[in-house]
Amino acid sequence: MVKVARCRAYDARVVGREQVCFRGSRSVFKVYFVSIVGRDDPTAYEWEHCALTEAAFLRALPDRGLAGVGFVTAFPHITKVFRFAPSAETLLHVSAFRTGDWEPIPLAREDGYVEYACLAEALIAADEYAAWAGAEDVETYLAYWSDCRGGCIRSAGKLRQYWQ
Repeated sequence: MVKVARCRAYDARVVGREQVCFRGSRSVFKVYFVSIVGRDDPTAYEWEHCALTEAAFLRALPDRGLAGVGFVTAFPHITKVFRFAPSAETLLHVSAFRTGDWEPIPLAREDGYVEYACLAEALIAADEYAAWAGAEDVETYLAYWSDCRGGCIRSAGKLRQYWQ
């Protein structure tokens, strides 16, 4: 039998977006600010209530050592950087960090799996990847923005119920 952990409700909303070009570099990342609304501690999950502002995040981003072209999903509690792989641009790399201090968050999970994305990230990634695939050049890709506004998982307990 598979043991499934209890999961909290999920209602994510894209609350802002901005493109960041890094000084002295050709690196460019599109940033999607995402909040998860309705959880117990809004300061940990909603940009509107977070101590770190979106503007402060954007000012600090170029100093984080990122290189490449891609997009960022920034939640108050976690930031994921998606970049088109310099070694094979048909691949999408992902790394994760704590938003406040930029400490790396490992994406390795149980049973040899790796975390890919939450719902909002997956929807944004699907749009961004399709735009990348269809663009003739980087400039065309950078002009595109996902129209994803977020996503809500209606039942965050169905897998647990299924296995019980």
